[in-house]
Amino acid sequence: MDVHPGLPDTENFQHWPPWRPLVVETARRIIDYTGGTLIMPMTILVEAYWREISDGFAAYDIPVRHFLLHTDTDKLRERIMGDAVMGPSGFRLDYLVPYDEAFRGWLGVEADVIDTTGLTPTEVGITIADAIGIA
Repeated sequence: MDVHPGLPDTENFQHWPPWRPLVVETARRIIDYTGGTLIMPMTILVEAYWREISDGFAAYDIPVRHFLLHTDTDKLRERIMGDAVMGPSGFRLDYLVPYDEAFRGWLGVEADVIDTTGLTPTEVGITIADAIGIA
């Protein structure tokens, strides 16, 4: 959708200050409406942004289980280039180094890391379901 007046130019929408509280508010409203467990796939590489979002969840007593689906840089590049649904993505390729830096810094420590290198998507789903106790 188009926003008027326009939002400031940025290489990543996560840099817009309204985005982070909107993530929290959207999750809160969906959970209030549907109940149950909400799975939100997203990649956040800026630790301050993760803190803002996770603090927002905590303020609403929304429990969070933070899983990181990890593979090495070469495998990740191969997956991006071979993506049959979205196709190769320069945007995603631009974040290989920042991802690696975040993983080696705060992200790999903060999250429950699941090494997806040798797993199918179904196996990843089963791993997460087992970890949170969903059969």
